[in-house]
Amino acid sequence: MNFEKQAEQFATQGYAVFERVLEGAALELLRAECDAFVAREDAKMDAAGVDRLDLSHRGKRYFANECQREVPALRGVLFSDTMADVCRATLGDTAYFFFDQYVVKCPEAGMPFSWHQDSGYVVGNGGPADHAPYLTCWITLDDATEENGTVRVIPGSHRNGIITHERQAGSNDLVGAPAEVRGVTVEVPAGSIVAFSSLLLHATGANTSDKPRRVYLAQYTSEAMLNPGTRQLRRNAIPLVQDGRQVTFG
Repeated sequence: MNFEKQAEQFATQGYAVFERVLEGAALELLRAECDAFVAREDAKMDAAGVDRLDLSHRGKRYFANECQREVPALRGVLFSDTMADVCRATLGDTAYFFFDQYVVKCPEAGMPFSWHQDSGYVVGNGGPADHAPYLTCWITLDDATEENGTVRVIPGSHRNGIITHERQAGSNDLVGAPAEVRGVTVEVPAGSIVAFSSLLLHATGANTSDKPRRVYLAQYTSEAMLNPGTRQLRRNAIPLVQDGRQVTFG
């Protein structure tokens, strides 16, 4: 694949769109596992006797993470040729798999997600303040539209470093910019990847449609990220691209 245009846009604006790069069995696998992870989050809330855990809100939005640890078949996507190509076009010649997560907004009740940087969540949740910017691949399992709460971005905001985030009561969101900021709305078909820097300010709207909006997040770093103090590995650091060459295969 030749992603020269996307590489240039990522460097200048902090994000790039790779339309319809996942299809067939890979896309169907991601869709097939999604409902089970939503059910897992409901079960966790049942066990705790609550309707909110961290960023998940029952019947509204769900964040289910470290999914590849429970379903190894997902690694076939995470370490695929496609993801290696996207990483080379954005991160460069070195990429480690870092983190995966399903993000689901329920129909007619899907909550918005506040303006933030992914690096802001790393720091806000006790991670290293000096980590290198990393890559988020926002993989659409359904057509992502303004109606169902697609992602919005502020082009060029990745140049400002990690900014201060405030935790929002009620939603538990970390907020890095006022809600009234509009940004650029990115509408993409299913099977697309919106790739953005962990320093890019982005947000998602509410899902007002009659169907769920499902996304699978895959994140990659250019170096192993270590927790401050303990210097222990934070999340994962599995090589995918080294010296420009794909070294891990699903």
